[in-house]
Amino acid sequence: MRLVGKYWKNMVIGFNLLLALITVLTFIFAVPVSATGRVGNQSELTENVTSDTVPYEIGINFTTNSEDGGMAATLRILLTLTVISLAPAILIMLTSFTRIIVVLHFVRSALTTQTTPPNQVLIGLALFLTLFIMAPTFTKVNDVAIKPLEAGEITAREAFDEGMKPMREFMLKQTKDKDIKLFLDIAEIDSVSTADDIPSTVLIPAFIISELRAAFIIGFCIYVPFLIIDMVVSSTLMSMGMMMLPPTTISMPFKILLFILVDGWDLIIGELVKTFVR
Repeated sequence: MRLVGKYWKNMVIGFNLLLALITVLTFIFAVPVSATGRVGNQSELTENVTSDTVPYEIGINFTTNSEDGGMAATLRILLTLTVISLAPAILIMLTSFTRIIVVLHFVRSALTTQTTPPNQVLIGLALFLTLFIMAPTFTKVNDVAIKPLEAGEITAREAFDEGMKPMREFMLKQTKDKDIKLFLDIAEIDSVSTADDIPSTVLIPAFIISELRAAFIIGFCIYVPFLIIDMVVSSTLMSMGMMMLPPTTISMPFKILLFILVDGWDLIIGELVKTFVR
């Protein structure tokens, strides 16, 4: 199953790269083309056609520059395709998705169930939890940026700036001060007076580092009780002289039983979501 999954993943990636290459080449090699059709010379034309027939002329023109001399249309389309391809990764890294998916993988590893739940289930659960947590922020972005842009009240640049404000507010609440200071030092920015003065190029990586730290702390707390079960089972097997029997094979049912008794999914998901609202 893993080989099949990797095969299809490689096929999809290859298809996307091929499609992007064809699109880029199409716009790069697009040149103005014109075609004019003529039937014989003028005397033959007047002799062979009726009075209501006129010579035909077909013209095909491609314009690559805007009227105001701005950025070439081909370059605009290429940049748009690039942004669209990177948009999912950008949105994932600016939301609560990172912390959630890392914690869920820690849960699966602690239970030693290998591929259960499968990756598709974990990613789907993480996406819906992200939508649940980010719903207030996305609502603000829609109200202050998307709706005014659709109504023509603001420009695209203003919409981007206004849409980033709710996202920055969310990230600032979840980011540790020391992580922000780390990237400010790397960027050689001495000091900032307010949170609005922190560049997004500093805030975003600081937010990602803070999310990974929080996810690993939660994962460690999840691992401890299951590690105790592994140690108890391992010592029991050694005292019985069953050293050739893998401890994980015996401890896994006890881990699953403990997880069911404490209602593990409800406990972990509930506490995980609460970490974003405290």
